[in-house]
Amino acid sequence: MNILLWHVHGSWTTAFVQGPHTYLVPVLPDRGLDGRGRARTFAWPASVRELTPEQLRTADIDLVVLQRPEEPALATRWLGGRRPGRDLPAVYLEHNAPDGEVPGTRHPMADRDDIPLVHVTHFNRLFWDNGRAPTTVVEHGVVDPGHRYTGELPRAAVVVNEPLRRGRYTGTDLLPGLAAAAPLDVFGMRTENLAATLGLPPDRCRAADLPQADLHTAMARRRLYLHPVRWTSLGLSLIEAMHLGMPVVALATTEAVEAVPPGTGVLSTRPEALADAARHYLREPRAAAEDGARARRAALDRYGLKRFLHDWERLIEEVTR
Repeated sequence: MNILLWHVHGSWTTAFVQGPHTYLVPVLPDRGLDGRGRARTFAWPASVRELTPEQLRTADIDLVVLQRPEEPALATRWLGGRRPGRDLPAVYLEHNAPDGEVPGTRHPMADRDDIPLVHVTHFNRLFWDNGRAPTTVVEHGVVDPGHRYTGELPRAAVVVNEPLRRGRYTGTDLLPGLAAAAPLDVFGMRTENLAATLGLPPDRCRAADLPQADLHTAMARRRLYLHPVRWTSLGLSLIEAMHLGMPVVALATTEAVEAVPPGTGVLSTRPEALADAARHYLREPRAAAEDGARARRAALDRYGLKRFLHDWERLIEEVTR
């Protein structure tokens, strides 16, 4: 089966393309948002093929996976007038929690009933106004990076992109208080000048944008994974940290309350409780390792690649038959 999808979310797509199909990703000369092509920082199989808009015009397509509001029109134009949902089977994958006037935010596909709307968390499906769109949930899955946890460095790992721009959404304002409890290593894009902007000493908040191949090993050397995010979809970095065998200290917001079961870390809406939990793991490396091992078992059970691909295969079969 030939599945067309845009390279929008590298981590999610890395799991999706492990399936048994041929995956067609648009490519443009500038490799901009509409044509990134194959990933350069993730390992994708040979079944992922780059096609130009000219090649897509006559390509055999069995399913279109839409991920952005502009993609239905873009796909129709690049596919020679073939319309997703009418001329070609399609689903719309929503990665994000709603924004704006939550919980009244109406989804861009809410007025269509010909394209199933697929959410990545039950929280997202609950909070979006889905209108008359048929909805389902296929929870995240990740390629297992292996149990790499050593926890040798008494520091907390944080993974967030653009923490200064996103501010309160990602809990950036909470970092100074949490850094007082545990020194932080913040990994992600556009994290430069983070410590200086927050008024933190360099030893209490270090930032780095590591290549994907190095990120998991670096995370696993830290004693715990800290997730201070107030409002976003469930971050794949949290699930990856659990796969690595890291204990989790996280705000009890959005889907985190479902993803992090008891015994795998600490969830709370009180930043003071998160700070106490971080101090505990710094003092008690054995407890950190034990909770991290349980976190890994929980993540493999709920967010394992086999379950993820099975759920998608079932949905693909329903949509294309």
